[in-house]
Amino acid sequence: MKVINLHQEEKEVIELAVDNNRHAQHQIYSKFAPKMLSVCRQYIKDVHLAEDIMITAFMKVFTNLKNFEHKGSFEGWIRRIMINECISYIRVHKKVTFIEDENYFEETHNNIESQFSVEDIQFLIDNLPDGYKMVFNLYCIEGFKHQEIATMLSINEGTSKSQLSHARKMLQDTIIKLKNYSNGTE
Repeated sequence: MKVINLHQEEKEVIELAVDNNRHAQHQIYSKFAPKMLSVCRQYIKDVHLAEDIMITAFMKVFTNLKNFEHKGSFEGWIRRIMINECISYIRVHKKVTFIEDENYFEETHNNIESQFSVEDIQFLIDNLPDGYKMVFNLYCIEGFKHQEIATMLSINEGTSKSQLSHARKMLQDTIIKLKNYSNGTE
């Protein structure tokens, strides 16, 4: 039985891609594009626009590939570039406002029942205001801490917490309305 060192293989492909080997770059793109489109889609409502942003971000990946230090996940490094590209796009093309309400930290944890599909949940998240959606995705989906989010978005940590709390509350209210509507009680 032959054991293949996957990390060594990945490192070799990265080194070839750094030298502008198109086949190696295509391998990287083919392997990560589906996941990265999903990442971009979390921030960008329109799938075609999300794909455009992903392609732009991949150009940055290949341009900066020489800076990848092989200290940590290559996929995580690419993911971070995708997120930053989405945030940059939103900053430039949309007026995002962050409501500073540090007294609003209502933490409630309701499980979303299985009656909602992934598409339904994504639709609900897509309909959040951009500021809420960015903080919600960065915190709940990507796992960033509020301090990291605050730095990424140039806001203070309390604003990040407030945005998350408002996003959760808005999602909960919408889910309750949908449940009541489907049960015929509203």
